[in-house]
Amino acid sequence: MTGGHTDPTDPAGPAPKRRGRPSRTAGTTGPDARTRILEAARTEFAERGYDKTSIRGIAKAAGVDSALVHHYFGTKDEVFAAAIELSFEPALVIPAILGGGTDGLGERLARYFIAVWENPASRAPLLAIMRSALTHEAAAKILRGFVLRRLLERIAEALDVPDATFRAELAASHMLGIAMLRYVIRAQPLASAPPEKIIEMVAPTLQRYLTEP
Repeated sequence: MTGGHTDPTDPAGPAPKRRGRPSRTAGTTGPDARTRILEAARTEFAERGYDKTSIRGIAKAAGVDSALVHHYFGTKDEVFAAAIELSFEPALVIPAILGGGTDGLGERLARYFIAVWENPASRAPLLAIMRSALTHEAAAKILRGFVLRRLLERIAEALDVPDATFRAELAASHMLGIAMLRYVIRAQPLASAPPEKIIEMVAPTLQRYLTEP
């Protein structure tokens, strides 16, 4: 060391600062960080809505740098889509819905959909996207893409029925209409009806949409 300056090559000196990707520490990388980001995103979207939620706000709530949110998910739209997928878990649910064959398919689908909405943890971000989809095209696009492409179209195509996309959209319109009236608008008596009663009445219609000629 000379002239009061630190030699950057001196092993005892401080490490030089680096720009770009966040440093890899136990608190900011790995599955735990990704999970924290998703959980924070669900909460932020539920409490603030799509428009007022920001990458910076999600990062702050998760206790990570905003660059890490971009690293894992990219844009706010992609974080939003991932948060919605966390609520629906299509990779686990689709095989379970299809596993029993066509018999009882409508009931299994209705039971799954109502169960997701009845769970407070998964209902909160879904309320956010339903409300946001009414006024923001980006949110509407995410909702269309997930509910139709990632969920219902896969089910319809696996059944090998004609007009699979049209059938999926009919089923989606039915279930999203119920979600809007029961959980967003809270129209009575639908809002206070027992889940089992809704499933019993909706299941035959979903069965017809997806399987009957």
